[in-house]
Amino acid sequence: MPRQQHPVDTAPVPAPAPFVPRRVVEMGSAESLRLLAGAPMGRIVFTQRALPAIRPVNHIVDGGDIVLRTHEGAALAAQISQVDADGVVVAYEADDIDPATGLGWSVVATGFCRMVTDADQVARYEARIHPWTDQRLDSVVRITPDLITGVRLTGADG
Repeated sequence: MPRQQHPVDTAPVPAPAPFVPRRVVEMGSAESLRLLAGAPMGRIVFTQRALPAIRPVNHIVDGGDIVLRTHEGAALAAQISQVDADGVVVAYEADDIDPATGLGWSVVATGFCRMVTDADQVARYEARIHPWTDQRLDSVVRITPDLITGVRLTGADG
């Protein structure tokens, strides 16, 4: 029986970027956080059943913290609700790398993630962070970064 094609299987595959040496330039935490604040999406990395789990999410940066919405039954929300006020250690990554040139940037923030419980703050974040999926997002979490690193991928000459 022939394998049924998934719509993604028929999409044209872009040609890989030609090999051009790229230079990796470390960025400071202020520039990294500024770029992260301008990114519409990122990926949260947390532990689920002792293994790394990664989920794409949208976010805002507020006073140096990364804030996102999730739903009550989500693995991350469940994990946070089982720990004390310290929260859980997570990483958050966002990037903007041009697939045609391989140039751009990547930022990773690592820190503690906690549930936002203050009703006024929850309402403020719900008004600012709009769901991009069809799931009902009824929880707000805040990542307070302890470490923010970033790199720029530039041409070998720049």
